[in-house]
Amino acid sequence: MELRHLVSFLSIAEELHFGRAAARLHLAQPSLSQHLQRLERSVGVALVARNSHEVRLTPAGETFRELARDIVTRAERAGQAARAAAAGRSGTVRVGYNFPAGQRILPATLAALNGRHPAIDVTMFEMRTGPQLAALSDGRLDVAMVYGKPTATDLTSRLLLRVPLVAVVGREHHWAGLDRVPFGALAGEPCVLFNRAQSSAMYDTIFSAAQTCGIRLTVAQEVDDPGATAILAAVKPVVGFASALRGRLADTRCAGPRTTSVPLIDPVPILDLHAVWLTKHGPLVDAFLECLPAGVEE
Repeated sequence: MELRHLVSFLSIAEELHFGRAAARLHLAQPSLSQHLQRLERSVGVALVARNSHEVRLTPAGETFRELARDIVTRAERAGQAARAAAAGRSGTVRVGYNFPAGQRILPATLAALNGRHPAIDVTMFEMRTGPQLAALSDGRLDVAMVYGKPTATDLTSRLLLRVPLVAVVGREHHWAGLDRVPFGALAGEPCVLFNRAQSSAMYDTIFSAAQTCGIRLTVAQEVDDPGATAILAAVKPVVGFASALRGRLADTRCAGPRTTSVPLIDPVPILDLHAVWLTKHGPLVDAFLECLPAGVEE
């Protein structure tokens, strides 16, 4: 049983006309008839019945058609996968991301990648900027989505998103329910921060805004996990920091720590979210990058 004979049979089954089926496959009609005869000899039953008035499938042909279509489809996919592998368009891309990237960038990117390169898989890891860049440097990630533009000469980046920071406080905090708070109001407020190595861009943006206001932040505690920051803010009179996207999630959360986000102004602390990759990279990374949003969102 040859694949070309299955293709010929399926064309006959769809057209129910030998002339049209032969033209569709760019075959002479006698060649098409020979393909069918050889297939029927191989299967051992008649698949097509025809007379001077009509062409129709036999009951055996009706049953055979669905399985034959599956075989041909699988063979085509196998060929596509082989060609994709030869061109470097199959395999796995390891992508790091943070919360805003997971909400605003990855869904559309993955949908586009699946449409253009279905043989490419993506493994995703949510982590802060510092750990992402370390994983990118030592080969555990292929693409990172991080705050700030890295200065390392072996890295290339693209700006994807501008993300405002908000204050995160418990529902009983005296800021809860306010429309906005000047950044300078943080003077004297105990804050929950994180080790700078976790996200230097976010850390520096917060302290730069404080310097602009002429205030000194009071760091009551360092917590590297954003979820733990929310827990502390929910139960203590402290102020945490988060992206506006994560803050909105806290506002609508039905279970878990009861916190709320408060926009900060004068100045509004803004973070730039970049996609980052090694300057020397392979075709899998190129395929992923082609599917990233082209413009900068805010």
